[in-house]
Amino acid sequence: MRTIRCLAFLLGLFCSAALKPALATELFPSHPIKFVVGFAAGGGTDVVARIMCDWLTPHLGQPCVVENRAGSGGMIAAGAVINSPPDGHTILFVAPNDVIGNALYKTLPFDFLRDSAPVAGIMQLSNVMVVPPSLGVTSVAQFIALAKARPGEIHYASSGNGTSVHMSAELFRMMTNLNMVHVPYRGAAAAYPDLLAGRVHVLFDNIPSAMGFIKAGTLQALAVTTKTRSAALPDIPTVAETVPGYEARVFYGVSAPKSTPPEVIDILNKAFTAAISDPAMQKRIAELGGVPMPMTSTEFGRLLTDESEKWANVVKAAGISVE
Repeated sequence: MRTIRCLAFLLGLFCSAALKPALATELFPSHPIKFVVGFAAGGGTDVVARIMCDWLTPHLGQPCVVENRAGSGGMIAAGAVINSPPDGHTILFVAPNDVIGNALYKTLPFDFLRDSAPVAGIMQLSNVMVVPPSLGVTSVAQFIALAKARPGEIHYASSGNGTSVHMSAELFRMMTNLNMVHVPYRGAAAAYPDLLAGRVHVLFDNIPSAMGFIKAGTLQALAVTTKTRSAALPDIPTVAETVPGYEARVFYGVSAPKSTPPEVIDILNKAFTAAISDPAMQKRIAELGGVPMPMTSTEFGRLLTDESEKWANVVKAAGISVE
């Protein structure tokens, strides 16, 4: 009798373990999904996050809502997601700032690579170097000449410390040996009024949020930051055409808290991959200057590791850090 009870108990444990993944899959998502963006509304990351949520809501059967948690170069948002329940209902919009932060910030209470779980890639794109027409330059070479003639007087804006916008400018400053002053904002959108008024002089912003100003002629695009020209701005040269070896690419993706069940990550990965495979979504991504970047969670994790190593070297070489 004791043996029978023992076998029944073990069988119950086995069945419970076998049912757990199935139950997690069936129950997810059980309530709205919060897509946390580390920057203010109106910037490139926010624009793409909202487009993705619009697609995901009907396809996942639960609302997908964007929550903007701006501050500290996206580190406030990353920390909030990392400390959320690991059930897939709170996910992070990932961009280069999330891997740059590990090297740049001295006192982070978390390690992004260690404490988060990669979910999926969304897209890759370029930053674009824009200046107000009042600056009087129309090329990278002219900008460099002006900055050399006015050391310490040229102010470069960014969407916050440790963002791709900041580091693209920092890499440019380092490679051209320019003396420029960094002015960080709480998101790129907050920088545009000062840039348009000429109170700051250059911004290396994501193409999606800069595109409207470029098309309207209120800002002058000097160059894109990727190795090759962008299909969205085919007539705009690369920075590397003037500064050989320069490259700063941007990627967007998704992560979740570390202990999120693999079955839930798989559901989310398939949903985001399906979204960026939709022809209508691909057309919208192209309009924003991006290219779809479908990846497994493992592939996206590898990208995050590689980019972390690259930007840690730039941070060290530039000798910059943030408390």
